[in-house]
Amino acid sequence: MADLRGFDAQTVEPNDSFDPIPNGDYLCIITASEMKPTKAGDGAYLELEMQVLEGPYQGRKLWDRLNLNNANDTAVKIAKGTLSAICRAVGVLQPKDSCELHDLPMLVKVACKKRDDTDELTNVIKGYKKRDSGSVAPVAAPASVPAKAASNPTTPPWKRT
Repeated sequence: MADLRGFDAQTVEPNDSFDPIPNGDYLCIITASEMKPTKAGDGAYLELEMQVLEGPYQGRKLWDRLNLNNANDTAVKIAKGTLSAICRAVGVLQPKDSCELHDLPMLVKVACKKRDDTDELTNVIKGYKKRDSGSVAPVAAPASVPAKAASNPTTPPWKRT
């Protein structure tokens, strides 16, 4: 049990549905990354959390998993190719840590697919590419960006308010 005294649902907007977003290319940043052990315990994958930066799905989260340490050589080859695409998309070609890939805009190709276990639709990432400055509107800052970030010239433009 958890103590919920003091919480009033009338003062908090409810979350929107978590239906998948439509197929398409979305301007995103990686907001978090973590190496996690595989379910079988014989390897590890890099889990990436991304956030959509603009448009009607601004603020929505997406996830991808890269099997960088796996007994299946094909899975590792695919994961390394995906990581290469991400690195090229954000312009960090030799990262020493996954956090170097955070907060850098890139286009993420998103698709919908049916889950095998529930038949519900879910989002899957189909690819990453460099942001083409001519084809994408200026980035709107996520609502969660602190106002003081705007006064710091080293803060990336999409984090300024």
